[in-house]
Order: sequence, then C-alpha cells, then structure tokens
Amino acid sequence: MVFSFDKLVGIHEQALSIRTKRNELLASNLANVDTPGYKARDIDFKAALSEANSNQQGAFMKKTHARHLSNGMPGLPNAELLYREPSQPSLDGNTVDAQVEQAEFGENALRYQASLHFLDRRFKGIISALRGE
Repeated sequence: MVFSFDKLVGIHEQALSIRTKRNELLASNLANVDTPGYKARDIDFKAALSEANSNQQGAFMKKTHARHLSNGMPGLPNAELLYREPSQPSLDGNTVDAQVEQAEFGENALRYQASLHFLDRRFKGIISALRGE
C-alpha cells in the first residue's frame, strides 16, 4: 500500500504556511503601532488558501519576464498583500489599531494551533495503524 503525503495532510500544510506568514504580518503591524505613516497590512486567508490549493493541483502562476514584480511574500507566491482600512484614522497617517491587530493575531494563532492539533492526530492515527494497534 502506498501512502501519499499530500493526501495525508490535505490542505493543512498550506494553511499552516499561510497562517505563519499572516502571524508575521500581524506582528509587524503591532511592532509599528507608533510608526508615523505605517500602513497596517494583512492577507485574505481564504483567498490565499484557495489559491494555494489550486496551485497544488497544477495551476501555477509563472513570471514570464525577469522584471515582473512579485508580491513580496516569498512563501506565498501569489497571495495578495492587503492594507487594512482604519476605523479611526490617526493624524500621523498610521493605520494600525492595536486592539484589532491583537484580536486578529489571537484568532490566527488559535486557528494555527487547531491545524497543528489536527495534523498531530492524523499522524498518531497513521502510526497506530502501522503498529497494528
């Protein structure tokens, strides 16, 4: 019997990668809460996961010219970087709302842990099956 690693982990591998990048963006936003003119950035997780899933199935986007610009997110070749709209714009042009960023960071971290837990249970199930338990 042959096991396919891709079938074993499903979309959780891409989900963890996207959530890691999103955590980096949210942490950067929080680190720049007092930086004048800083624009809060984020990614649309659902769109990025959908695109990563379609890329896994062979629909890769390719640069056709060396001077084409990338989106600046090396781990996510085609994820669109979004700028958050401020609920209360500041006088210095900074769009980071610390409370919003902390809430988003917490939710993203919780969902990251859920994906890790799912993968852990999946691997433990495979190990049990291989041992004949």
